[in-house]
Amino acid sequence: MATQPELTIQGWGPSSPAEAPRDGDLSRTLPKAARRYLSGELGWTPRATPPVAVGEIRLAPSRLSEEANARLVDLLGADNVRTDRESRLRRAGGKSYLDLVRRREGDASDAPDAVVLPGTTEETAALLAACSELGVVVVPFGGGTSVVGGLAGVDPDDRPSIAVDLSRMSSVQAIDVPSSLVTVGPGMRGPALEQALARDGLTFGHLPQSWEFATLGGYAATRSAGQNSTGVGRFDELVAGVTMVTPSGVLELGHPPASAAGPDLLGLALGSEGTLGIITGLTLRVRPTPAASSYEGWSFRSWATGLAALQQLSRHELLPDIVRLSDTDETRANLLMASGAGARALRGSLRARGHGDACMLVLGWEGLPPIVQARRKAAASVLRDGGALRLGRKVGEAWKKNRFSGPYLRDKLMDGGLLVETLETAATWSALPTVYDAVRRALRESLTRKGRRPLMMSHLSHAYPTGGSLYVTVLADRDDELPIQQWLTAKRAATDALLAAGGTLTHHHAVGADHRPWMEREIGPLGVEVLRAVKERLDPHGICNPGVLLPE
Repeated sequence: MATQPELTIQGWGPSSPAEAPRDGDLSRTLPKAARRYLSGELGWTPRATPPVAVGEIRLAPSRLSEEANARLVDLLGADNVRTDRESRLRRAGGKSYLDLVRRREGDASDAPDAVVLPGTTEETAALLAACSELGVVVVPFGGGTSVVGGLAGVDPDDRPSIAVDLSRMSSVQAIDVPSSLVTVGPGMRGPALEQALARDGLTFGHLPQSWEFATLGGYAATRSAGQNSTGVGRFDELVAGVTMVTPSGVLELGHPPASAAGPDLLGLALGSEGTLGIITGLTLRVRPTPAASSYEGWSFRSWATGLAALQQLSRHELLPDIVRLSDTDETRANLLMASGAGARALRGSLRARGHGDACMLVLGWEGLPPIVQARRKAAASVLRDGGALRLGRKVGEAWKKNRFSGPYLRDKLMDGGLLVETLETAATWSALPTVYDAVRRALRESLTRKGRRPLMMSHLSHAYPTGGSLYVTVLADRDDELPIQQWLTAKRAATDALLAAGGTLTHHHAVGADHRPWMEREIGPLGVEVLRAVKERLDPHGICNPGVLLPE
């Protein structure tokens, strides 16, 4: 089994080396200008709101019966069936704002009754057969990074639940270099895969912000999108085959390089979020390690001109591999959060060149040197025609260096009394401006109270020929009396608004428990019935993660 990270109740995993003191003092985390800016924007006074100690988290006794425990031990061995406090707390929910708030307050009511660790497809099949017979709910657990309640383990019949930790299935099983394919276990994490592929001059290149901790099986189950997805594709586009164990049997899905034998059943596994079964193997498309890469920054005077320029790049098939356009609020906050002479010089340079309220764009190209150079040159021509100002490679490299640091900062801000959460959607180029305005308006109206107002920082993080994804980070003074209700109200308002404006329910965070109430609006009543029929065939007793995806 892979080594477990230090037990914490916040962040993606172990605390970062630069974590601030746990007394709510942000003076060693944020520059003075950033603290002043946030206080002024939010009407917020920093205060110490540290989480309870891990030892004080409330955890109910395991409800797993002696009969069920003995059966699981017989299948997997005593070392791979755990009901101790630490094992259960490690798999208690995910990393959404609501998950963190509950745990910070000492509530671990979503913890599983036991944790099991199967090591093979055969053991997983036997496990699901036994749980189906025993009436035990199973929730697959990879890196625990769900931000939409995907690990809630909620069951309408209140049956005991177990977390199926897939970390024992975390090896590379085969690398087919001529075919650019790799077969891996679902518990493998991105860094380990990249290390293994590098020996053969290959890379996978799927890099979401959760890359340090999330697993490949989790990416498949949620149809993840990484920061390079504009160029290399979303995770579901990179999957050539899946082995999925269901309570009714084992499905071997996908036939590379291509097949026309009826509807592609691979789509049943991708995005299924553990509701149909457990993914135990993946065959993925890989590519040669890029011989050259180039990251650089650009600036636009407005959000609208930035979107228009990206639309032109898309129309002429000149989109880079990485595209990240920040609006004015996110650009200003990022420049103030950064410390050092370089950040101050950049702020001064932008003001002097008429970009004081800039929208910053980060672009990245990877591949063979001549192709990277040609793509950069062609894109630069379009960007300049659209009014863009080139900021240079230092800006792009700075973003690349800090691309995984966001979750650590979120936890520090929560220590200081802030609500910090994200939401995302996607829309066509024509609908994006309307969706952007609607989401911001809904969040502003739902989170403004008694002189306190939210800060919404948005960016377009993935671009397509037909549109792009919109990612919104929300900061607000936390309502310490009703923190959960505060965000639920805002989330409901924002989701209703973005759907009404033409956005998708989710672009890459999946459905989980948080988005279930809107699932029928996304796929229609008949679509829900089709998914229910598939689930009833594959999981007749409804033991597979019943608390997510499908509406109640």
